[in-house]
Amino acid sequence: MASDLIPLPARTLRLGMTLPYDLFDANGKLLFARGQTLRDSPLVRSLIDGGAWVNAEDTMEYQRARAHRLDTLVMQDVPLADIAKADSSFKLDQPAVAKVELGPREAWSDLLLHAHTLLREAQPADFMVRLTTLRDNALKRLHAHPDATLLLLIFETSQEHADYSARHALLTLLLADLVAQQLKLPAALREALQGAALTMNYGATAAHDRMASQADAATPTQRQALAAHGDRAAARLAQLGVQDEAWLTAVRLHHEAGPGPLAGRSAGEVLARLLRRIDIFGARLAPRRTRAALSGAKAARAVFLDEHQQPDEAGAALIKVVGLYPPGTIVRLANGEVGIVCKRGFSANEPLVAALLGKSGSPLSNPVPRDTRLASQAIAASLAPAELKLRVNLEALLKL
Repeated sequence: MASDLIPLPARTLRLGMTLPYDLFDANGKLLFARGQTLRDSPLVRSLIDGGAWVNAEDTMEYQRARAHRLDTLVMQDVPLADIAKADSSFKLDQPAVAKVELGPREAWSDLLLHAHTLLREAQPADFMVRLTTLRDNALKRLHAHPDATLLLLIFETSQEHADYSARHALLTLLLADLVAQQLKLPAALREALQGAALTMNYGATAAHDRMASQADAATPTQRQALAAHGDRAAARLAQLGVQDEAWLTAVRLHHEAGPGPLAGRSAGEVLARLLRRIDIFGARLAPRRTRAALSGAKAARAVFLDEHQQPDEAGAALIKVVGLYPPGTIVRLANGEVGIVCKRGFSANEPLVAALLGKSGSPLSNPVPRDTRLASQAIAASLAPAELKLRVNLEALLKL
């Protein structure tokens, strides 16, 4: 890169502006080139709110500091050869900045931005490196705080139809990793399932995002455009360097892996069936503009029973790791309180719940932990997210 990158403060950018410099993310990846106009999009809004990175030499501060340095050298009668050498090696001194650990919500917003960018690029550079980095960073947070991670991602998935594809890809990745642990899949298959979870809709993310946000049902043309998108995704991934046949098979068949036991299937077909059930589960938890998100129990029921309404092995593995009432879903307790599931319990139907609304329906001043193993605090009903008419303080919940 021509020079060091320095942060561009939030609110420096604005919609409609023509960029006087290149914009990068924190990893040095070019997001927008000089001369482009910033059109309204989730990515652009995130850059306006959170800032971006630019080449130091493109800033006014750099030019002023460089001119001041050269003027000083001239006034000191420094030889021209030495001045030229100083000019070519000039760098803007930056104060040391302590590394700030991102909070859970900020960290996932950053991961969401990277997923959104990568999965929409038509000709991505360093695809495998960036995909691996995205996967590893997401799984690192999951493994450090599994229940808090599920709470945050499932709840935010249930509230927002924007960035549908990127959010769904990250949630599918986390659930796939938990299922792989539950089934004790070999390391190679576990990695293949993780990769397939992130990329199963590659090449169709923009279409999925449009369908999630449009006010009308999908048109026949849109449905036709999405037909066989698994085949197209697998072909594009192979061109970008994916060589794992199980990964590619899982992507190709993730809409076609039918019911039945996992035994007797090839490795790729096993992963495709697992991915199919996880995909359905995540989709049921997410709203579209044309339909509301389902309750946690209804989403669980949709995968616990297969297409013939028989117990499903792949779906059962998923329910074992998230429970009948997954973290981030809304429930009503036997005592009349309404709360959010914040931690999985020892059994699938007895998670830890944080009460948010009292028996009278009035908001509680702070979330109150409830033990659903007690009869008075047992779960009486699973509620759809839209039934909770309350702004949830996620920061307080994540501290429980």
